[in-house]
Amino acid sequence: MPGPGYEWIGKEEEEEVLDVLRSRWLFRHGDDKNPAFKRKVKTLEEMVQEKFGTRHALAVTSGTSALITALSALGIGPGDEVIVPGYTFIASISSVIVVRAVPVLAEVDESLTLDAADVERKITPRTKAIMAVHMLGNPCNLERLCAIAGKHNIFLIEDAAQAFGASYRGERVGTIGKIGIYSFNIFKTINAGDGGMVVTDDDDLYFRAFGYHDHGHFPNRAGVEIGNRSIIGQNYRMNELTGAVLIAQFRKIDMITQRLRYLKSRFKRQIGGLRDLTFRTINDPAGESNTLLTVFFPSMEVADRVAGKLDTTTVSKSGWHVYSNMEQILGKRMITGHGCPYKCASYPCKQEYSKGMLPGTDHLLERAINLSVGVVDRGLGSGFGINPLSTDEEVDRKAKEFITAVRGSL
Repeated sequence: MPGPGYEWIGKEEEEEVLDVLRSRWLFRHGDDKNPAFKRKVKTLEEMVQEKFGTRHALAVTSGTSALITALSALGIGPGDEVIVPGYTFIASISSVIVVRAVPVLAEVDESLTLDAADVERKITPRTKAIMAVHMLGNPCNLERLCAIAGKHNIFLIEDAAQAFGASYRGERVGTIGKIGIYSFNIFKTINAGDGGMVVTDDDDLYFRAFGYHDHGHFPNRAGVEIGNRSIIGQNYRMNELTGAVLIAQFRKIDMITQRLRYLKSRFKRQIGGLRDLTFRTINDPAGESNTLLTVFFPSMEVADRVAGKLDTTTVSKSGWHVYSNMEQILGKRMITGHGCPYKCASYPCKQEYSKGMLPGTDHLLERAINLSVGVVDRGLGSGFGINPLSTDEEVDRKAKEFITAVRGSL
């Protein structure tokens, strides 16, 4: 089942898309004096800049392309190390490899986001950045991670793909580090099927990111800049149809966030008194996305029994969000010309990846179950729970089902 924005796709999205289709101008660039050019993508960027308080917003094709663009804009490449959590979607790790840098996996703590103490242990002279992934909509402990990044003079990248609209101590996640990214994939808070965004307050970073996403062109071009392009780039441009859908979705972000907060609070309150059950740490309860409710059990065996009764899985079995389930990462399988194993361009990649390399993360995830609130996705281990349209009666019924399953498993 898609993310929460899916449930509110309606006439607003239809009208924005029809506005573009009637004009027949689907490309993100155009002449502002041309009435056929509706500038939907640029409008979306301006809306995010204003509401989130960031100097620059750059719409791209996906959260993955946003990560690659951000890493490239920072100049991260061969020989550089980027510290990434072992619990994240695979794109956080694969994007580092795509730019020929080396992902260094770190433990998560009971917030299921980066363990700041382990991050500091993993820093070496080759470390160029920390990637703070706001996993399952829970903001990282940015106070500690920002302090570590500043102490070691390295970049802090915010992967807020799963946390669009969330905040940390009053500031929007994605806008606090040196550069941040969002995703508008079908499973995200708001969506257009796919799409992504890069945000930063740094003018130079924006200039490089824009060039990288648009074959080296300068920002906000109206035509093709023959002989005046800045760098060799890619094509990660968002089109006007995607921008149109996201404009309508973005206008609903506050309503969606408030709805999810209400549902999660009601669900959590009812199951909170269960013996031997704890909730994951929320680093900013007022700022999280409230898309999922994560519970910890005293042992893997108990968690497995509860998951079985609810026809769901523990988090450790939730596919490409857990490092030990990423067979292509563990095997360093990357095409480098002749199907050879991945090697860093400047030196052989000595970093090894194996199941069991992050025992703290393993122990947490094997005892955890994600209960759906806004995202019902077996791939996230959230096959049981409620959804954005659940009535109070359904929330209460699901809470009772959960309580019965837990009491029968302890």
